[in-house]
Amino acid sequence: MLEVREISKTFNAGTVNEKLALDKLSLTLEDGDFVTVIGGNGAGKSTLLNAIAGTFPVDEGRIFLDGKDLTKLPEYKRAAFLGRVFQDPMMGTAPTMQIEENIALAARRGQHRGLRWGITKADRAHYREMLSTLGLGLEDRMTTKVGLLSGGQRQALTLLMATIRKPSLLLLDEHTAALDPKTAAKVLEISDRIVSENHLTTLMITHNMKDAIAHGNRLIMMDAGRIILDVSGEEKKRLTVADLLEQFTKLSPEGEANDKMLLS
Repeated sequence: MLEVREISKTFNAGTVNEKLALDKLSLTLEDGDFVTVIGGNGAGKSTLLNAIAGTFPVDEGRIFLDGKDLTKLPEYKRAAFLGRVFQDPMMGTAPTMQIEENIALAARRGQHRGLRWGITKADRAHYREMLSTLGLGLEDRMTTKVGLLSGGQRQALTLLMATIRKPSLLLLDEHTAALDPKTAAKVLEISDRIVSENHLTTLMITHNMKDAIAHGNRLIMMDAGRIILDVSGEEKKRLTVADLLEQFTKLSPEGEANDKMLLS
């Protein structure tokens, strides 16, 4: 479904702030893979997602999604194939618009816009049914402005909006990092269910090693813009946090775990 071929990205090239973020990185995801991505600060995790999403061009390499070459495609054109949920609950929605209006925008992503009514009675019934699956009571607040929702409610809504068109690839960029533990667990539970029910190919970045082990069928660890560990299946199920820290210490050139990884 996704093939990343030896992509590289350097920021501020030729200056004292030069930073190699991706170093000839290659990655292949099969249809239906749910891959969690971990690594220390500056490992290149978010840069990888941004490169796939088209937020910035890569310096070299190619990116293919479902057989299509996305390498030169601008970000707004990739939106027809991708769904994305950001770390900040304030992103991914229009806060001054109602819940139903936000869903209507997401439902029409990549489609031609005409002059017909924005939300029909049938649309509204469909949106209510979808919102009820979240178990958050949002189906009874469809005319509420999204800016009035809690962080967890907004992330759950953003997940629904990002997957309503069943994207070829779902990108979850530390989408629970800004939430309290209880809310984060609820959003992850909703994420698992949506991914499973829709058979979505998914790439999820997280700093929480327990979450990386508990979710998805495959785990990759990044360091210095490269993939240094790739485990799946039964091997992944047997992993512990201690195993991951040991692997990081062994495989990282610096040979010591990042503070944020330890705190996680």
